[in-house]
Amino acid sequence: MTKKTIYLASPYGFSKQWKEKLLPEFIACLETLGANVWEPFQRNSQVDFSQPGWANKVARSDLQDVKNSDAIFAIVNGTPPDEGVMVELGAAIALGKPTFLFRDDFRKCTDSEDYPLNLMLFAGLPASNWEDYFYTSIEEIKNPKKALAKWINN
Repeated sequence: MTKKTIYLASPYGFSKQWKEKLLPEFIACLETLGANVWEPFQRNSQVDFSQPGWANKVARSDLQDVKNSDAIFAIVNGTPPDEGVMVELGAAIALGKPTFLFRDDFRKCTDSEDYPLNLMLFAGLPASNWEDYFYTSIEEIKNPKKALAKWINN
């Protein structure tokens, strides 16, 4: 069976602490489940940021990776969540990619009592049982009964 590729959308590569402490934990967790993880900060490390047009090159490379991946796992912490993650997530939803969301931020980003984020983000999740695609801890990601583990192993 071919490993499924998950695009890991997160803002954690912008902070040295987050990049060293948080990002590896998410990558390891997803890899332990059996996924091939495409992490954009790592994949774009070969870009020469001193060259003109580097931002366009990074953006196009990330978008191509979203297109070529099998699914997206988006870390949507913050109020509002990171703009780049939202663009990547929107592209994945538009492409019909399986979508998995992670949020352990206790702040709400919505007026809804039932949904913790802007309702458009739930367009990529099933209408019923969307909670199986929404994660609030690393331990939950590892849960074999949740949607991500089932999807990877199908």
